[in-house]
Amino acid sequence: MTGHPRLYCRKGTYYHRAAIPVDIKETYPKSEETFSLKTKDYREALKRVRVAAASVDRLFEEHRHKRNSPATDELTSEQLKHIQDVYYAHLLEEDEEIRLDGFLDDADDGSLQFAPTFDEYGELLEDALDYNKGQLARGRSDVFLHAEAEEVLTWDSVNLKLAPGSPSWRLVERELLKATVRAYRDNRKRNEGEVVETPLLPKVTPRSDYPLLSVALEDWITERSRSSWKEKTASEHRVWISHFLATVGDRPIDQYRKVDAKAFKTALLSLPSNWNKKNVLKGLSLANAAEVARAADMEPMSDSNLNKIIGFVAAFWNWADSNFDDVQSGLFKGLKIKRTKSVREERDPFTMEELRKVFNVPIYRGCKSLRFWKRPGKLVPRDAGIYWVPLIGLYTGARLGEIIQLYVSDIKEENGVRYFDINEDGEDKRLKNRNSVRSIPIHQDLVQMGFLDLVESRKKARQKRVFPDLKAGDDGYYSSPFTKHFRRHLESIGIKRDTLVFHSFRHTLEDACRECGVAHDVMDAIQGHGEEGMSARYGRGYTLRRLNEEMQKIKYSGLDLSHIVHSPSGT
Repeated sequence: MTGHPRLYCRKGTYYHRAAIPVDIKETYPKSEETFSLKTKDYREALKRVRVAAASVDRLFEEHRHKRNSPATDELTSEQLKHIQDVYYAHLLEEDEEIRLDGFLDDADDGSLQFAPTFDEYGELLEDALDYNKGQLARGRSDVFLHAEAEEVLTWDSVNLKLAPGSPSWRLVERELLKATVRAYRDNRKRNEGEVVETPLLPKVTPRSDYPLLSVALEDWITERSRSSWKEKTASEHRVWISHFLATVGDRPIDQYRKVDAKAFKTALLSLPSNWNKKNVLKGLSLANAAEVARAADMEPMSDSNLNKIIGFVAAFWNWADSNFDDVQSGLFKGLKIKRTKSVREERDPFTMEELRKVFNVPIYRGCKSLRFWKRPGKLVPRDAGIYWVPLIGLYTGARLGEIIQLYVSDIKEENGVRYFDINEDGEDKRLKNRNSVRSIPIHQDLVQMGFLDLVESRKKARQKRVFPDLKAGDDGYYSSPFTKHFRRHLESIGIKRDTLVFHSFRHTLEDACRECGVAHDVMDAIQGHGEEGMSARYGRGYTLRRLNEEMQKIKYSGLDLSHIVHSPSGT
């Protein structure tokens, strides 16, 4: 018994010997992991084999992760140059070994050597140099070069996984050709007696005990999804971190540096909004799409969108920094673009004239049908979501998703005050943050318009949601389809400013609050603001009665909505 399943003794010397695990046997580059422990002492061998076994197990796990991880779509110019340098050093090292072994015409002991003569080696060298120079000049490749590229990418000093069909394969092959021409020219100098040093192989990145980015990403998403994250949130983060991974490569998470974050930002700076939906960019990697977009002088995405993407990726690295010892701290710190506009400046409030247009359309005056809501007719769809959601936005400043996801049970009464209970108590609900949980008194104008009658009819019909006709989009968000509807609504009445969206109702309410003397802190509590200096919600500073008193002060002087008033059901 050797005392360890991997300890193996041969001719008095101890070895580590391990079979390749079945699940990676077909793709692992060796048939077994066998190597000398360089000792004949049993006790010392037992110590060394334990260390060696742990190291080999890490190799197996790295191979397993690498095999299952997504491949890189495109290599950076730095990676390609590194490949050339590694291959160049490898070829010079091969040449040096040949010279150290000696040429056939130098043998004087009568032994049989499988080696060329010096002249034969020189001729082979010249032929190979001419051939490779021709291939390089013509931009050609061959089967050998592609096979060599596949091999080089697996070397420890390179260790890259490139997607099949990636355009970077041709670039790798070209770098190998460049290295070959450089090396053969230097070998020819050696034949002439000149000193050409074999460069040290570029430093091999030390093997890491940390998980690959692709593996850590899934761990992070699993952890976050246990609490606050919904499917779309997880999907957005996974998509953009995967783009980061494809741009700079999948490595153990302790091996990323600021230069990787800056390379990703540089690519983003050239990308247009919705880049993957544009025909000329469809199917391209993010880095390739950025190059094409830059060459075509496409308008780049807005600063706010770019900052949002950086925020997605930075969130992962903040988590990694908190959960692992040697992860680069502040990888994306300082990379967001400084905004020249405030959030308020990016979204305008509606003017009084615009509000008149919004609420004097066929939906509120009479339309042909829900399908043909732009055409005048006799139908006033008082039980439809498209009728009520803008009105509630006007009188609450609530976010679009908060309104559409309301349950019938969220319309409550306490001490004679009717209110919206904004919460996320439901699998299909989601809020922006914890400060979004709040109570908003129902404005008397909404009551007079018949909103409580609508709620009562939903109760009688045993409906769960106040607006069951408004379905969630493919992304799981109720707000997505309505955002498109509201954009069409604004365009149909001649309002086409980019800074006017449904969110503009929040700023419109803010202006109305100031105009009507509503206390600023109360306004913040109603809107669910949670930034420093802002009040919290009902239950953390203001009673529902006080909030209601302030809410009922809000008026929109100059906005006539008398055509919307229905049968009041009381206060």
